[in-house]
Amino acid sequence: MSLSAKAIPLDAICYNEQGLVPAIVQDYLDGTVLMMAWMNAESLQKTLETKETWFWSRSRQELWHKGATSGHLQKVHTVRYDCDSDALLITVQQVGDIACHTGERSCFHQIAGEVVAPPGDTLSQVFAVIRDRQQHPQSESYTNKLLQGGDNKILKKIGEEGAEVVMACKDDDADAIAGEVADLFYHTLVALAHHQVDLTAVYQKLQSRRR
Repeated sequence: MSLSAKAIPLDAICYNEQGLVPAIVQDYLDGTVLMMAWMNAESLQKTLETKETWFWSRSRQELWHKGATSGHLQKVHTVRYDCDSDALLITVQQVGDIACHTGERSCFHQIAGEVVAPPGDTLSQVFAVIRDRQQHPQSESYTNKLLQGGDNKILKKIGEEGAEVVMACKDDDADAIAGEVADLFYHTLVALAHHQVDLTAVYQKLQSRRR
């Protein structure tokens, strides 16, 4: 969607009694929900024009430019509105990878008072577990055994899993194909972690090739 005032019919948005609409902000690469804030027509228009998020502060009763003070700007990729036109979904590139004023990546970082990393897509969640195994090894962990074996062990498994994907495709077995591709994804993620390549770098490559 083009980010322009024409892309979003501002007069079609259903604002509440205070002239506001909730805006959910999401990472454009892995889908992590970063925050929720309120917009009015003016802040939405400024967001579309500047391609950075602007919101309305209900406590201060003024516009605020996300990241203007902290430097944690949000570069807007898309702006969508729901079927009732009363909620917005904004995908962004989060500068500094910090959206919350507490310094966390996401404002949704608490579960029953415990601070935890916010969920992204499934691959990001699996990659986070692999990275955690790197930092906190467990003796019986298959992931740790792969990491300890280094390239020789990891690359051998990638080769084996690639061949098994080929065989499953040759057999035209949908369930086997899904399972073997899942195994290939997992072992490739281990290789990324072993070589200190972040999964977001892969997502960025894919996004650039879409263009």
